[in-house]
Amino acid sequence: MVGSGGRQPTFLLVERVFGAEIGEFPDEMSAKSELAVRISESIGPLVEAMGFELVRVKLMGSRRKTLQIMAERADGTMTVEDCAELSNALSALLDVEDLIAGEYALEVSSPGIDRPLVRPLDFERYNGHLAKIKMDLPLHGRKRFVGVISGLEDDAVIMELKDASPEHRRVSLPLEQIDEAKLVLTDRLIEASLAEAGTG
Repeated sequence: MVGSGGRQPTFLLVERVFGAEIGEFPDEMSAKSELAVRISESIGPLVEAMGFELVRVKLMGSRRKTLQIMAERADGTMTVEDCAELSNALSALLDVEDLIAGEYALEVSSPGIDRPLVRPLDFERYNGHLAKIKMDLPLHGRKRFVGVISGLEDDAVIMELKDASPEHRRVSLPLEQIDEAKLVLTDRLIEASLAEAGTG
């Protein structure tokens, strides 16, 4: 299924279903979960060898379990053909590695325009753009932050909050404590994506 809008639609190519011995996933497992990290380490070399960059690995679902893998090329592009090529290669590798118990569907996609922010380079690349960040534990009395990314300092994301008084607007959010982060779709983000693609 191909989404629409902007330079990087989300391509959901999948539905190859795997089966092993019976197992259970929680309703949703963080991209930082131990199993997600193990899967990332297992598939990372293959993804890189094929000319892609691994953006995120996430396990989702309870009755219908899904392994979501987001990837892109170094220039930020990811076509339907790229997703199909990578999906086929990862299917074979995951069959051999057998890291996940139970049946699951493999979903290979591009990050999309309003992409998740996972790696330090993601925050550097999208400096100046609006994002939502959820922390593992409360920081400054809250776990959720919405604001403009203002760079990285000492392994922390600097953010200018949208809903804070001037004296409390600038916050430092340690990378290791971030549970999830995602860009917010704005006109500026769409224009930047189109410009990168050479169509703006």
